[in-house]
Amino acid sequence: MAKSNKLRNILIGAGVAAAGAVGTKFAVDYLRNRGKEEPVDESQGDSEATSDAEVTYVSVEADSVQGFLDSSFGNPGRYTPNRPPKIFDYQGQQYMVIWAFDNEKQKNQMLAFLYTDEGRKMVASVGYTNDKTDYNVNLSNTPLAVEVNGEQITSGEGETGGASEVDLVPAGA
Repeated sequence: MAKSNKLRNILIGAGVAAAGAVGTKFAVDYLRNRGKEEPVDESQGDSEATSDAEVTYVSVEADSVQGFLDSSFGNPGRYTPNRPPKIFDYQGQQYMVIWAFDNEKQKNQMLAFLYTDEGRKMVASVGYTNDKTDYNVNLSNTPLAVEVNGEQITSGEGETGGASEVDLVPAGA
């Protein structure tokens, strides 16, 4: 199945609306971009990554993941998206990353999911404030890492210093 079809299936399953066609970009540029990805012009059709250094991605609006958050965590309104989500294929694996504010615990949260034939699996949950960052990360079998204050974390559970931003990045980049 083409990567673009897998990404569209993730969107449909999560109830998320896509904006434009599927595009490609170098992984390091795509993942480090904290702003909204520009939608790919649908008239150009979907594109596919041509190297392991690229991701195939689809642009989505931040508020379009609200329904997914409400239904996935059973507490409507607990999480409010506060940064554009990332839904992408990197080196043959499909991911969805959501940044949201946790209204219950009063902290920012990055939630990363890996999609497999068996279903969706959370591979990273990172809560962060300017005072502390707590994490539960299981990315050791992926080419990705969580970056907190310039340090990369690929697995483990713990706490570290506070952060104003947390990113999912190519491991070693």
